[in-house]
Amino acid sequence: MEDLPSLSLSSLSRGGNMGSRGRGRGRALHRYTSLDSHDTSDEVPLMSPVHVGGGEESSGEEEEDLPEGSSGTGRRRWQQRIRTQSGLISWFFDQGWQLLLSNFFTTVMKACSCRRALKSRSISLGHPDMRQQFPSNRICNQKFNVVTFLPLVLFQQFRFFLNLYFLVIALTQFIPTLRIGFLYTYWGPLGFVLAVTTIRELLDDFKRFLRDMEVNNQRFTKLTAKGPISVKSKDIQVSDIIVLDKDQRIPADMVLLKTTEKNGSCFVRTDQLDGETDWKLRMAVPSTQALPSDQSLFNVRGSVFAEKPKKDIYHFIGRFTMSDGRENTKEDPLSVDNTMWANTVLASGTATGVVVYTGRETRSSMNTSSPRSKIGLVDLEINRLTKLLFLATILFSLILLSLKGFTGVWFIYFIRYIILFSYIIPISLRVNLDMGKMVYSWMIQRDRAIPGTVVRSSTIPEELGRVEYLLTDKTGTLTQNEMVS
Repeated sequence: MEDLPSLSLSSLSRGGNMGSRGRGRGRALHRYTSLDSHDTSDEVPLMSPVHVGGGEESSGEEEEDLPEGSSGTGRRRWQQRIRTQSGLISWFFDQGWQLLLSNFFTTVMKACSCRRALKSRSISLGHPDMRQQFPSNRICNQKFNVVTFLPLVLFQQFRFFLNLYFLVIALTQFIPTLRIGFLYTYWGPLGFVLAVTTIRELLDDFKRFLRDMEVNNQRFTKLTAKGPISVKSKDIQVSDIIVLDKDQRIPADMVLLKTTEKNGSCFVRTDQLDGETDWKLRMAVPSTQALPSDQSLFNVRGSVFAEKPKKDIYHFIGRFTMSDGRENTKEDPLSVDNTMWANTVLASGTATGVVVYTGRETRSSMNTSSPRSKIGLVDLEINRLTKLLFLATILFSLILLSLKGFTGVWFIYFIRYIILFSYIIPISLRVNLDMGKMVYSWMIQRDRAIPGTVVRSSTIPEELGRVEYLLTDKTGTLTQNEMVS
């Protein structure tokens, strides 16, 4: 009877002896026990669940939340699971979502930074190092892929106020109090405008894909220990030895090893890289130029140390080391005169070189900005005019609303007036402009006065008609030194 004073009156009113069910619930909800009680099955709580919940009614509510026919152990497990789930949900809405989002962006940034990490490299002739990871030599100038095409095209189109305005007007027609006419009278024209723009972007990107595929599948001669083989441009790797013929495009950044000229010289055209039409003199490495044949490159141990990739096309620092397997070792310093950059053209003779940079690490790729959608001056002017017309519709709506009076649900009438006046803004303006751009591009490519012209994008061909001044230097790169007014 020594434990009786520690019992609450409500516990005594419920029968004095709580039983296994009451004890299980009490221990699960409260960890308070009698100070002088022992670890036995007869321990009871200092305060019963009735006092904690605020009366006998709360006890009844707790009874309803628990599964029927559960034992004391099962009830404790069930309550612990509910408590854990509630804690996780509370943590997520309190600070968990911020932590998860922060970790996600941190991981993405680390992945991107690792991808962009540039470093110097040591290359063995004809023997790729599997421990070093270099980018593929595949060229990709497309703006979209299968996943990003539709979202990016729609995002770019709704950046224009005209399309965004008619999208909002069309969405208001789903509200019965604002509906005026049939839904297709609003969604039909908007869908047609977006369809024409989407088709134009799809055709442009498909043409870029065809050009990339043509470049990537171009064949080159690769030297191996067993003899020359033919490889595609996209399959060329760092340390590959490539043989180039006259007027052949250089597929990657290379160090010139040997030429058909006795002095090891050759010329390259760099007009696609720096815009200069004059030929550039390039010299082969003296150690490899002295070898009797190209296949002799596999009879020696040669390696190239190249600096990390950078944009500068006028400077290069490297070192070439060659050993005959004995103690005879030769070292030659390398400069830009010993290089042949990607997308230049061999203008004379036959040249053999080793690949040092591929893909996005080449000089031409690093100096090329990523493809993006351009906005012409005509598009910006139309955007400004559309905003002025929108302000005019608001003004007319306010005038009509003031004549009717600002009484009752006046804001609904105001929105309905704006919808009625929306036809002041011509939705066909955008589609006419896009179709005109497609016609301009088609006519430019078929103009007999400028044969061979390739339109790489039909986004802003109308900008050519706004050119007033042409700036050129003394080399006459653009005008061929024919200054005719």
